[in-house]
Parts: sequence; structure tokens; C-alpha cells
Amino acid sequence: MNFLIADTFTDSLTKLTGEEQKSVKTTAFDLQMNPANPGMKFHKLEKAKDKNFWSVRVSKDIRLILHKTESNLTLCYVDHHDDAYRWAERRKLEAHPQTGAAQFVEIRETVKEITVPTYVITEPIEKQKPKLFAHLDDETILSYGVPGEWINDVKSADEDQFLELVEHLPYEASEALWDIINGKVPVVPEPVEVGGDPFEHPDAKRRFRVVANVEELERALDFPWEKWAIFLHPQQRTIVERDFNGAARVAGTAGTGKTVVALHRAAFLARSNPGARVLLTTFSTPLANSLQQKLIRLIHNEPRLGERIEVFSLNSIAMRLYETHFK
Repeated sequence: MNFLIADTFTDSLTKLTGEEQKSVKTTAFDLQMNPANPGMKFHKLEKAKDKNFWSVRVSKDIRLILHKTESNLTLCYVDHHDDAYRWAERRKLEAHPQTGAAQFVEIRETVKEITVPTYVITEPIEKQKPKLFAHLDDETILSYGVPGEWINDVKSADEDQFLELVEHLPYEASEALWDIINGKVPVVPEPVEVGGDPFEHPDAKRRFRVVANVEELERALDFPWEKWAIFLHPQQRTIVERDFNGAARVAGTAGTGKTVVALHRAAFLARSNPGARVLLTTFSTPLANSLQQKLIRLIHNEPRLGERIEVFSLNSIAMRLYETHFK
């Protein structure tokens, strides 16, 4: 059985107290070691629409939400009893019907407005704002990762409604719709092949991580607030793992994740080439020191990897080369 961890779990873990987090981590380790442990108090969530959601008792009031199938056990969320149950009751975990990516889908709640006739003073009707995505057909919207039950909401959304709507959609769907608003063509990864693993889709890897051993789980739980070390955007992963024929340049504005790509790329090259040494450089010594600390966290469970990766500023490298050749 595969053991997975979702980014929603790491996010929720950081909101608990230090003692509560320790108890959650202990329970998570126990689950990975032996999911069938009779000492685990599993409780099926009867009110949840997704019947694969279960809760596990961590302490008197803390509950861990799991998604359990024959092939996967996924840590999804953790919180105090009532809040944890409410989270699960409002979601389901499923493969998108078109992309095939595993995703959490927030269950759309229909609110019926009751109109009470009253005598009011007629005021000028405000002109309706244009619908942002009315020109898109259902198939196109679906291809962006929008869950089927949210398609009508997307097609009817104006500028104001959209800002609220994106909070309920998966990452890839929100980003694609933002691209359309900004005049860009969304980049859509290839769908999962029929019968393929929905957790292997690039979009799914942004929110789910298969944890192969206790060391990987420990790393994920030790630094849950730094999601860059666990979950990558599909475009970031493509650059990190691509086989370039020569020098490559990655450009982007501040905050787009260039540094994250550089760190993961250095680790990937060292991991893929056991006999090679890797140099990661930057323009200042303080930034080089910062990258070194981040690299230590990234390869926390692979210390021998760090022996073949050097992180220095350009000035330091220039000085070393000068001393080697002219002194």
C-alpha cells in the first residue's frame, strides 16, 4: 500500500500547538509503519460524501483525517474534532474526469434564495458585469482541471464572483483561469493514460507526495511550513528533471520560484550522477549561506548527497580559482 501525504495536511499541522504536533507526528509514523495496527482507533465518517474518508484519534480532541483505499493511504488533514470532520464532509478526493489528476474537490453547496414580495421604490437597474468565461465551452473548462460540478459557476462568474470562486477550485484550475484573464494561453499537462496512476499526474504531484520510508516522512513533517521542499509546480518539476543538451537559462520575475528550481536541480543532478560534483553559485555570500541551509533541509535524509554539492558566491569561486592558478 502506498503511503501519501497531502499539502493540506502539512498546512493544517502548522496551526496546532507544539505538543499537539508531536502527538500527530507520532501517530503518522505509527500509521506508516503499520496501517493495520489494532491500536489505531479508526472511525468512518458517515456524513462525508466521500466514503473513503476516515478519522484517526490522535488525542482527546485531535483527529487526523485519512483517505483509505486498497492501494493508497493518504494523510489529508488534522485539526480539532469538529473542525476536522467539517473539513472532510465538505470535500472528496477523486481523479479528474479529463486530466486524470488526483485532486481534492470541494463539494458545491447549493443555496436556495427565498424571495419575499415587498413593495419597494424602483431604482435604476445596475448594468451587469460581463461574464469572464462565457465564451469557453464545457470541454475546454474541464481540460483546465475544473471539477465538473463547478463548470457552471465558472461560466457565470463576473469579475467580483471570480475572486471568491478561485478559493474553491484546485490550484491548476485557478491558475489556468487567471492566465485567461491576463490574456495568456494556459499550459495544460498531458492527461493520465487510461488505467494510469492519478497521483503521478504533474498537477497531483503539487499536492500529494508518496512517502517511501520513515526518513522521508520525518523530513516532510519536520519542515511542513516549507512546501517548496516537498511539492513542486509541474513547470518547476519539468525544468528540474529535464535533460538539457547544454547551458540553459531560466527567467522569471521575483517570487516565481527560480531559487527553488535551482536547489532541486542541484539535488537532482547529484542524485542522477553518482560520480559527479555539483556547483551552485549566486551573487552574494549571504545568499549563498541561505541557499546552503535550504539545501541541507532539502536533502535532510540524503547527507552523502551534500558531500558532492558545493554552494558558493561568485566572488568566492573567483577567489578560489585565482588562488589555485596564480598563488
